[in-house]
Amino acid sequence: MASPYMEWAKLHSQARFTLAGSGVPDYPLSDLPVRLEDLELTGPSTYGWPPLQERLAAKCGVGTDNVVAAIGTSMANHLALAALLDPGDGVVIERPAYEPLLSVAQYLGAEVRRFARRAEDGFAVDPDEVAKAVTPRTKAIVLTNLHNPSSALMDRETLQRVGSIARRVGARVIVDEVYLDALFEKAPTSSFHLDPGCFVVTSSLTKAYGLSGLRCGWVVADPELARRMWRLDDLFGAVPAHPAERLSAIALDHLPRIAARAKALLETNRKIWNEFLDRRTDIEGDRLDGGTTAFPRLKRGNADEMCRNLRDRYETTVVPGRFFEMPQHFRVAVGCPTATLHEGLARLGAALDEHA
Repeated sequence: MASPYMEWAKLHSQARFTLAGSGVPDYPLSDLPVRLEDLELTGPSTYGWPPLQERLAAKCGVGTDNVVAAIGTSMANHLALAALLDPGDGVVIERPAYEPLLSVAQYLGAEVRRFARRAEDGFAVDPDEVAKAVTPRTKAIVLTNLHNPSSALMDRETLQRVGSIARRVGARVIVDEVYLDALFEKAPTSSFHLDPGCFVVTSSLTKAYGLSGLRCGWVVADPELARRMWRLDDLFGAVPAHPAERLSAIALDHLPRIAARAKALLETNRKIWNEFLDRRTDIEGDRLDGGTTAFPRLKRGNADEMCRNLRDRYETTVVPGRFFEMPQHFRVAVGCPTATLHEGLARLGAALDEHA
């Protein structure tokens, strides 16, 4: 097993003008108020370093026994799925989906069923479609909120209906909320609080804050399931890198300042993207009100071919829609530096003109 998307992202997504990311620019270490004496190579990190556990619990509005620290959202998702699924169990996953979520479920030997989030409906979730995909063998329903790749927001009523569907068959709802913080003060309360016995939430400090290098991720779950994940993580990570734990605690203490930097950038860049989208007649998609990525559709021609030409001739990358099972679409990052977005969109426009 492997992840085709992650291989592409690591080896082929970089260009002179990269619009293929999904988070905001890296937050510099020099801007964190950290002293060398604040760090240590090794610490009492068994099932969570207590100061970090306390800060994560406070951020999520839960107890420390609800939080499982993980190496980024990717490992958080892996732990959540692996703790809930045995080979042959059923899992229902949205389409389009973040490809590693699908690949992990397949790696675990689950029977995967899908439901569609349709572009013509703004990539909204239709609970009736979810219900059709659920069977008595379903152990988990997997969603992203904000949706990756479109940045669509699920409302509370829809989440509650999906939770009721899961409850009827004894399943859990796993919600990857790593992009939800990109709504900042407009972000709704985490779906975990709708039904702590049903919802399992994953997230990290990566996408909305530019703190990817800390690999500070987490799962929020009921205490019994959280304990199961901690024991499972003994097989994967055992003990985390303690300097990263300490730096993550410092970052959480100063998160409002870090968030303000990201919010200012994204508000500027979303406006630039929306103006670009309004000018184009060869692509279609929803205007961005939140999040860090857009997922437009190329109306005519081969989108994969356009993406290759954009990279080869115009030194600019976007994510081909084939990685999200929608090959006529492509994902555009708006969390990059504003100058990169300006020039990258100019080159995207030129590539679209040439493609036409």
